[in-house]
Amino acid sequence: MNSNTPGAGSFRAQTSSRPSGDTEPTERFTSFRQPPAQGMHVPPVDRPRDQSAGHPPQRTQRIRRTVDLPVATHRALDIWQRDAADRLGVARVTGQEVLTALIDQLLVDPKLAAQVMHAIKDRR
Repeated sequence: MNSNTPGAGSFRAQTSSRPSGDTEPTERFTSFRQPPAQGMHVPPVDRPRDQSAGHPPQRTQRIRRTVDLPVATHRALDIWQRDAADRLGVARVTGQEVLTALIDQLLVDPKLAAQVMHAIKDRR
């Protein structure tokens, strides 16, 4: 290997001090916080008035879901979004808006819910 090549001569296999059959689970730090730097004031966390210390707060953050689409379906959805934007008189309609609206409708419309379940059954 040429000594001018990046990383030439510097590769060394790393070895572990653990035996290869060690099955100890990975420890996860879910509530890890670093202590504040000395002299810095950290304000207390405010709780909503209707929430007591024994009840967890209601979830207000959004959760991400993803979907894998065939290329043709993805292209068709892009075309539909552009057409919808034209009809609505806006610059664009996002996939997020489309999926959110569809899910909202799915959860309140029993006929649509039945159609979706039928489509799922047919695809299996």
